[in-house]
Amino acid sequence: MTKGEKAGAMLSEDVVLEEAARWGIEPLSFVLRRLDVEEPGIAIAADRYLYPASMLKTPLALAVLERVAQGGARFEDRLDVTPANMTPNDLDSPLVPGYRASIDELLDLMITRSDNVATNMFYDLLGRTQASALMCARFGLHATQFHRKLSGALPLIEDAQWDGVHRNMHSASDAAHVFEAIARTRVPFAWKIHRLLMEQRWNNKLPGGLAPGDTFAHKTGDTDEVTHDGGILYTASGAAYVIVVYTGMESTEANNGKFVPFMRALRQHL
Repeated sequence: MTKGEKAGAMLSEDVVLEEAARWGIEPLSFVLRRLDVEEPGIAIAADRYLYPASMLKTPLALAVLERVAQGGARFEDRLDVTPANMTPNDLDSPLVPGYRASIDELLDLMITRSDNVATNMFYDLLGRTQASALMCARFGLHATQFHRKLSGALPLIEDAQWDGVHRNMHSASDAAHVFEAIARTRVPFAWKIHRLLMEQRWNNKLPGGLAPGDTFAHKTGDTDEVTHDGGILYTASGAAYVIVVYTGMESTEANNGKFVPFMRALRQHL
């Protein structure tokens, strides 16, 4: 048994809860699962409903990749950017009305930059009911549903196809399942989505608590009611984990900063 394996066995639900309380991370929905060896995982309120925000973009990308794998679309296909899908983004976007973006470009923007316009365009391409059904039937995601297009600011984007009731769903448990499926190449074009997760532009949460030599293929989610981070962690010693941290805290600089000491404390046990 390696040093890393011995340390990993020391991490327990009690330690996670203690560190979450220490750094003021609550409410918490948490999953940690080791991938390279058989070890008991940790799941804390993993099915608690918290709005997924941009964490939903990873399963949406899987739905797009499945469409391409089945021959229903090609990466080079171009889609028109329309005024109906426009909404603010945290980073400047090339997606403006009149621009024609390839599916490949939209995937990149949606994952690496968390572009909301690209996300909304995929809602139109796939159909939200069809994409939700696919997530359940093909990938076993029972708490993942696409209901409303994303808005980068208030007022919310007008969405004529929204039923006015249901909110988007993607639990921490389902997110962990998605990241594990990607890591184990159990999804179409796993290499592509993995590369995009590795190129994530938003690295102010869990990555700040990692050790030198670690790498993290991940996705974040942020709104005025939640802040999340999760993905596939590869440690410098060769271990591999899926870790997902959902919180019911507003995404602010102070709250996002809490992820750093929390991850640093957990990392000592991995």
